[in-house]
Amino acid sequence: MGCPASALPEPAHSVGDLAGRKVTAEFELLCEAVRPRPDLTRFRELLLQGTDFGLLAALAAAHGVRPALLDCLGQIAWEMVPETEKTALEQFRQQHLARTLALTGELYRLTACLSDAAIPFVAFKGPTLALSLHGSFAGREYNDLDLIVPPQQVDAAEAAIVSLGFASPQGDRAFRRAFLASQRQYAFTREDGTAIDLHWAFSGTHAPFPLAPEDVWDEPAGLAIGNRTVPVLSAPNLALLLAGHGTKEGWAMLKWVSDFARLVDRHPDLDWADLHRRARARRCGEAVLLACAVAQDLLGVAIPEALVPAVAASVRVRARARVVRASLQASTAPPPSGEHFADLLLCDRRIDRIAGALQLTFTPTAGDHDALKLPAALWSAYYVTRPCRLALRMVLGRT
Repeated sequence: MGCPASALPEPAHSVGDLAGRKVTAEFELLCEAVRPRPDLTRFRELLLQGTDFGLLAALAAAHGVRPALLDCLGQIAWEMVPETEKTALEQFRQQHLARTLALTGELYRLTACLSDAAIPFVAFKGPTLALSLHGSFAGREYNDLDLIVPPQQVDAAEAAIVSLGFASPQGDRAFRRAFLASQRQYAFTREDGTAIDLHWAFSGTHAPFPLAPEDVWDEPAGLAIGNRTVPVLSAPNLALLLAGHGTKEGWAMLKWVSDFARLVDRHPDLDWADLHRRARARRCGEAVLLACAVAQDLLGVAIPEALVPAVAASVRVRARARVVRASLQASTAPPPSGEHFADLLLCDRRIDRIAGALQLTFTPTAGDHDALKLPAALWSAYYVTRPCRLALRMVLGRT
């Protein structure tokens, strides 16, 4: 049985203690730990300069990179860790291992179920990303399984997922189609805490994304889990996925920066000029440039040679990279994005950001239904009430 994410132990300092607090020394330590090739000598030198281990552990938890921190500490400095933090980290290690093994087993069963039903799918993030980029299923923190299917297979995939004991916490199919279909993903959970996100695209209808959903099926790759081969993204497609996901989330966690940095390090032969071209054709080429700039700035990973001139020439990308570093160093959490306006960071063009914001303004969501529960026969009224609700929130200063 899976271990729910909420059951994982928290460090001595809560994540909330970090908000707005400068933790530069601990942040630099963490950056060293999550590099694709950590300099352990420098890591130890930084530790010896004076470290608040409680703060370091809390920061690692906030950024989802405790496995990398544990690896570095275990190699050269475990004796330096105070007993309180050592106990909490050990407890995390054990529960994290149990949880990742449970999720990997669930992915195996899901693969068998979908394959037997002849439903095309690709798994991404979760166990497959941990194994391919971090070396083991427990090498990365994650709490659910993500898969993408062709749009015409969503209902069949949902039926397969439900047959494994999952249910949607997002209402019935009619409700999801009315209020969630524009997000192009549905969530499913089981009583043991296991969660699956079923996608048919990588962003909502209001925002572009560097990786086109149809490109997923052109060059699939495979990852062996037991005696099953799990379909996964090819390295070029994974590069576009990671750049897009990190950008739409504002690169608010070092985990996402580390993922992209590891991909750059492990796949030196990628055609980055072509990847940038593909992303530009999707109207979000800056996402690839920003990913490279952030990985270089925070983790010292060289920008691919083909993209160096483009990064240097983009004032917007360099400015956004500075904002990312400042935000991470200050340990400020990203603002809540319940209306998904954060996805508009993917847009290269202002006109696309305006168009996306307008679409979001007039597309009903589950939040609109929660705010004013109307019967199904009146759901079309939300196209009128939603912009009014958003305008009222702005007037009242609520975000």
